[in-house]
Amino acid sequence: MNPTFIRRNTQLQERFGDSFLGLTAMIVMAFLYLPICILIIFSFNDNRITTLPLNGFTWRWYEAVFNNADMLEAIVNSLYVASFATMGCLIIGVPAAFVLDRVNFPGKSAFRRLILLPIALPGVITGISMLNLFRVVGFNLSLETVILGHATALVSIVVTQVFARLQRLNRSFEEASSDLGARPWQTFFLVTLPNIRSAVIGSALLSFTVSFDEIPVTFFLTGRDNTLPMYIWSTLRRGITPEINAVGTFIILISLFLIVLSVYLLKDTDKDR
Repeated sequence: MNPTFIRRNTQLQERFGDSFLGLTAMIVMAFLYLPICILIIFSFNDNRITTLPLNGFTWRWYEAVFNNADMLEAIVNSLYVASFATMGCLIIGVPAAFVLDRVNFPGKSAFRRLILLPIALPGVITGISMLNLFRVVGFNLSLETVILGHATALVSIVVTQVFARLQRLNRSFEEASSDLGARPWQTFFLVTLPNIRSAVIGSALLSFTVSFDEIPVTFFLTGRDNTLPMYIWSTLRRGITPEINAVGTFIILISLFLIVLSVYLLKDTDKDR
C-alpha cells in the first residue's frame, strides 16, 4: 500500500479523533453548566416570569433578596449551621485522623472503612437515623440538631483528607523537634500542624460548602427555623421566582469560591513538603 496514502489516512483519523473528543467535551460542559448560566442570566432579567425573550437588565431581584426578612434569616441560619458543623467536624475529625495514623488497635482496618459510611450513605438514611436517635434521647428538633446531623455526615471528609496528609508527612521533622528538646505540644503546633494545615483548611472549606447546601439531613432534623436550602425548596413549590434565581447566583459564587480555595489548599506544594 502507498505510504503516502497510509500517512494521510492516519492524519485524517487523528483529526477526526481530536474533533470528536472536542465535540464531546463541549456537550458535557454544556450539559453541566448551561443550567447554571441560565439561572444567572435570568437573575438579571427584568421580568418576573422565567421565560424568553429577555426584557432587559435589572438589579431589583437582588434588592428584593436583601429586603426579604425571611430569606435573610434563612441565610443567617445556614451560615450558623455550616460554621458550627464544620467546627464539629474538625474537633472530631482531626484527632480521629491522628489516631488512625499513629495508633495501632484491633479492628483498625475495619474502622478506616467504616469512617466513610456516613458520607457514603444517602442523606435520607442519615436524616432518619439521626431523627430516631434524637427522639429516643428526648431532643427537640432545632438548628442544633441539624448541626449534629451535618457534623455526623461530614466528619469523614475531614478524617480522610487529614489522614491522607499525615500518611505523606515526613516524620523525621517531628523526631528532630523532639531531639532538640521540644515538648509534644510544641512539636504539634510548630511542626506537625503547619505541615497538615492545607488538608485541615481545605477539608473544612469543603465541609462548610456541603453543609451550607445540605437538604436531605436538614429536612428531617430542622425545627421551626429554616435554612436557606429549605427556604428555597419550600418557595419552589409555588414556582420559580426571580428572587430564587438571585439567591441561587449568590450560592453558586460562594460555593465556587470555597471549592476552588479548598482545591488550592489541598494541593501538595513545595512548602508543604
